[in-house]
Amino acid sequence: MDEHLTAHEHVTPMTQGPTGPLQGIRILDCTQAIAGPWSTMMLGDLGADVIKIEAPRGDLQRPMAPYTREDQERSYGGSFSTYNRNKRGVVLDFSQAADKEKFLDLVETADAVVENMRAGVMDGLGLGWEVLQKRNPRLVYGAIRGFGDPRTGSSPHADWPAYDVIAQAMGGLVAQNGNGPDNRIQVGPFVGDIYPGTIGAMGVLAALFHAQRTGQGQFVDVAMVDSIMALTEMGVMRYSYLGKPDTPPSGNSSDFAVPFDVFKTVDGSVAIAAPTDNHWRELAAAMGHPEWGEDEDKATIRARVRNREPIDEALTEWARNKTNEEILDAIGGRVPCGPVNLPGDLFSDAHVKAREMLVAVDQPSGRPIVQVASPIKMTSTPTGVHRRAPRLGEHTEEVLSEIEGLRNRFDS
Repeated sequence: MDEHLTAHEHVTPMTQGPTGPLQGIRILDCTQAIAGPWSTMMLGDLGADVIKIEAPRGDLQRPMAPYTREDQERSYGGSFSTYNRNKRGVVLDFSQAADKEKFLDLVETADAVVENMRAGVMDGLGLGWEVLQKRNPRLVYGAIRGFGDPRTGSSPHADWPAYDVIAQAMGGLVAQNGNGPDNRIQVGPFVGDIYPGTIGAMGVLAALFHAQRTGQGQFVDVAMVDSIMALTEMGVMRYSYLGKPDTPPSGNSSDFAVPFDVFKTVDGSVAIAAPTDNHWRELAAAMGHPEWGEDEDKATIRARVRNREPIDEALTEWARNKTNEEILDAIGGRVPCGPVNLPGDLFSDAHVKAREMLVAVDQPSGRPIVQVASPIKMTSTPTGVHRRAPRLGEHTEEVLSEIEGLRNRFDS
């Protein structure tokens, strides 16, 4: 029952320092909650020097549970620990003129600033894009907001606050997720934050590439609702082609392919997707019915979509009498399939181990905790986790002392 207490001993260790392709790139991180910190975490995993700038009260995610039982210090909980790894921590109070000037000094040494406040907040502080650009013309300014920024398109909701579930709802994800028209539900993981954060990191990287070629910075605007619209583009496609204003949720199945579903087994569940006719013939043979690969009502994908019910019923009956392992042994490698892994199952999954997708990350106190590593793998400049999340203001003195030297580097 307590295997999680030693899980860090069996996963990939932290690296000794940054190893990714963004070494030498400096990001000023003025984000909080999830979408913004996730975005800058991705840049930190890629090797950037990410400096998290917090108000004296700290990021609102800091005190949120869970904590390990061994953590006596409680500088931050699990979410903050994950979304703010590979960052140094600085405290600045933007209500104080002296601290605003320190921030502007840092801007002169930075390649990018990322923030996810509501539109106009940084402008009201006298630290908006136009002000920062004057201090550093090559600066990339990344903004991740619920409804975007008026600089690229003024939404009537520009000043509305937004969280994950709002983005999922307004972007069309809730409408297409669930088990039917009367059972539309949000996605459990914070997709409404994580995906916009990922898109934000991509936008900042593209703008950094442009800035390095031209010396010209720019404003990068990512709206959470827009990002979820992009993620759920199938609904727009179907409306445009077919005039269907609603793409109701279909549960685990697909409207376009059969079989393409999750099936219960003796000891869990397995996903099976055999949309191509070759895959279907392999599956039918494994089920003991090779003739189904040639039958007129099953041989083609269109025929299987028209006759989905008897096919799904046959697969359901076949799977429920087998274990996950028996199914994988029967069709693995020939028919797309995979077990429905619970989070705990990932710690013993052979693929996860081979890909080094779990990493042990030190904490200010108590045992190391395990986090998901970067899914971006590179041969020459690998991503990695080399720094735990910072205590509040842990690196303030260190970072501010670097300003003059970095300013000289950028001026030369």
